[in-house]
Amino acid sequence: MKLWLTRPLPETVEARARAGFDVEIRSSNAPLSGDEMRHALRSYDIVMPTLGDRFQADVFADVPEPRCKLLANFGVGYNHIDVAAAQAAGVAVTNTPGAVTDATADIAMTLLLMTARRAGEGERMVRAGAWAGWHPTQMLGLHVTGRTLGIVGMGRIGQAIAHRCHFGFGMDVRYVSRSEKELPFAATRDASLAEMAGRCDVIVVAVPGGAETHHLLDAAFFAAMQPHAIFVNIARGDVVDESALIAALKAGHLSAAGLDVYEYEPAIPPALLEMENVTLLPHLGTAALNVRTDMGMMVLDNVQAFVEGRALPNRV
Repeated sequence: MKLWLTRPLPETVEARARAGFDVEIRSSNAPLSGDEMRHALRSYDIVMPTLGDRFQADVFADVPEPRCKLLANFGVGYNHIDVAAAQAAGVAVTNTPGAVTDATADIAMTLLLMTARRAGEGERMVRAGAWAGWHPTQMLGLHVTGRTLGIVGMGRIGQAIAHRCHFGFGMDVRYVSRSEKELPFAATRDASLAEMAGRCDVIVVAVPGGAETHHLLDAAFFAAMQPHAIFVNIARGDVVDESALIAALKAGHLSAAGLDVYEYEPAIPPALLEMENVTLLPHLGTAALNVRTDMGMMVLDNVQAFVEGRALPNRV
């Protein structure tokens, strides 16, 4: 069976792939083009796609009898793959849950603290040589200890963020989720996003991407936020109506935002780039060597199981 890894991966992952499989490794880090995706389905038994590789219904329609029988996705999120279309074409889909939880929660905390304490703005000031020295009212931000946190989506990552905030910073936790959660800390489930938005000082988004959550957070949500509150997104960019977020920031419906993902990434609206009260990261959620290695090994675990005819460990 032929395996195609569509991105360079950490050395130990590539070494295991070469030792165990008939593998080709694409040298580019760019998303697959339409032609490359169709070639992948026709030419390989197993393909490792990742964020940006849009295996949508039209791609499968053009390759009605694909050679490929497994898309072993690198990443926990798989909204770039039309799973129903893949299954209809006889292609299984797997992902890499678990490996990303703590790293993504850590990036949420990075953004939360950077945004609340205006760290990005402060660093730019220092680098520009514009810092005139300390004074009592310099760059006053939001002290998050003891504040109220709102989590949109209380899955594994949402719970890891809430755990850090509750036990590390004494924050009260509120959340909106499809179901009530049994949690190892006190938390209140709100009936609606607007209800939660009006009660929280910090809101973090941790829902999966996909059609069900597209533009889940819209103008009405941002209008319900408190003017001093901050908003953090480490989920998927299109969960947020980016235009509505920009308008809300300009109108003062919230004080600041911290973003690791974007609706049309890597394109970022100029309006966000110009705002000093917005912290912008280049999708760093899982960007740690050990985490990306674990993710790659999980991909190969799924591949190994497929090759051996065993149940797929992380089937979507």
